[in-house]
Amino acid sequence: MHKSGKDKMELDRRRDAQQWVLDYVIAKTGREQNFENPGRRFPETVKSYRMIPRVLFKEGEHLEKLARGADDAGHALTARRLYFKAVQTYRHAQHSIFTDDHPEKLFLYGRMTECFDRIIALSDGRLERVEVPWEDSTLSGVFHRAPGPDPKPTVMFFPGMDMSKEAFPDPDDNPFAPRGMNILSIDGPGQGASNLRKIHVTEDNYERAAGVFFAHLLERDDVEASKIAVAGFSMGSYWGTRVAAAEPRFRACALSGVCVEPGQYTIFNTASPTFKLNYMYMSGYDDEAAFDEFAKTLTLHEVAGKITCSYLVVAGEDDELCSIDFVYHLMERISAPKVLIVYEGERHSIRNPRARTQIVNWLTDRLEGKPFKAEKIYVEMSGKEVHTPW
Repeated sequence: MHKSGKDKMELDRRRDAQQWVLDYVIAKTGREQNFENPGRRFPETVKSYRMIPRVLFKEGEHLEKLARGADDAGHALTARRLYFKAVQTYRHAQHSIFTDDHPEKLFLYGRMTECFDRIIALSDGRLERVEVPWEDSTLSGVFHRAPGPDPKPTVMFFPGMDMSKEAFPDPDDNPFAPRGMNILSIDGPGQGASNLRKIHVTEDNYERAAGVFFAHLLERDDVEASKIAVAGFSMGSYWGTRVAAAEPRFRACALSGVCVEPGQYTIFNTASPTFKLNYMYMSGYDDEAAFDEFAKTLTLHEVAGKITCSYLVVAGEDDELCSIDFVYHLMERISAPKVLIVYEGERHSIRNPRARTQIVNWLTDRLEGKPFKAEKIYVEMSGKEVHTPW
């Protein structure tokens, strides 16, 4: 409905005239976004945005060959770990192409899928692909089963907009399984497999799609239906909030890497141009002016007051994609029991390892029915915590 039929790798936007700036930063940092993060995402041979798919394909192909060698030798654990590295490399490679039916994107996505299928095959029944009906198509997810025969509490995970269901959790480093929890990671509208199926994200269809996955979980005999929670990262914090507001049967919601600014102006207009380019592709727009009008609908103001489950946000004080002020404004609108944890000096991708364990442990406690205090927690760089009640 928004496509103009352009057949090119990039969509036209005002800042495309500054592509050389992005290419320069990619060459220097090895990253196309989140430039403050340590380490390179891409090898040093990547000198421009256009080089990402080609170079990462070669790296992914090498990792896949190593994985298949371990697979053929019967070393399942080594094979899984190498396949997972190949999956992430292919995922980043295909993610940089924002064109429907692009043959290179389809090829790279296919290689990613084949590697992940081998991970599933080598996982002793712990992983399962999930397909749920959606309009005239289906939506895709991956179910990570916790050990044990009884129904388990379950977390539904919403990835960020530059992620997919294959990104988290790592099957061999899943923080939920040792705590007795299943996790269902999904490709919502505009993500992963949904892009290939031309299922675009709209103002409100992500929460409706999550509702279909929720219905699927209620039908499973390995899920404890009364103990289902929400988790989300980055733009998944925006979608996760909408999902929690739309379905009162969720027991808890825990989010991090916040993207809760009304209209998402900062991430779309002052951060790396890849963010806006990506969301335009995800939502089916190639006209920037029309997309800017659509972006104004991306707000949580009307839904925040509808949340009834326990609600946690873990944020970096200096998040470059969403000012912490917007986080406080959102939390003030939520009347449900809530906790806000703010890390001093941290950015969008919180590097403090405590943040991850806090989210997982908090969800564990909520699904076990443990009481908690509604409060704001400020974590200083020294590790000292300052607690303030709401």
